[in-house]
Amino acid sequence: MARRRRAGDLLVPGAQPGLDRLKMEVAQEIGMMPPGVASPRAYEDALDRQKWEVAAELGLAGRIQQVGWGEMTTRDCGAIGGRLGGRLGGQMVKRMIALAEQQLARNG
Repeated sequence: MARRRRAGDLLVPGAQPGLDRLKMEVAQEIGMMPPGVASPRAYEDALDRQKWEVAAELGLAGRIQQVGWGEMTTRDCGAIGGRLGGRLGGQMVKRMIALAEQQLARNG
């Protein structure tokens, strides 16, 4: 019997390194990371900085500093993640569509 997919499992085995590279490239393109810095640690640091910037924009940074991330409501964390994900995720989708169009043009 086939194993059921869990949330977070990739549909294509072995795709994670490619997705990680794409995230870092897009993060550099939108100014989230400095150009030429392409390490997972630099990406995580950049993501953390962005998370704090969004929290400040939403007026939540002071509260997070007082109580910590673990005591924030799901709604507040979702607001931060939604805005942050929109910045990076939207650009990643655009890039993936462009790559698919290029592939179709080559094979079509």
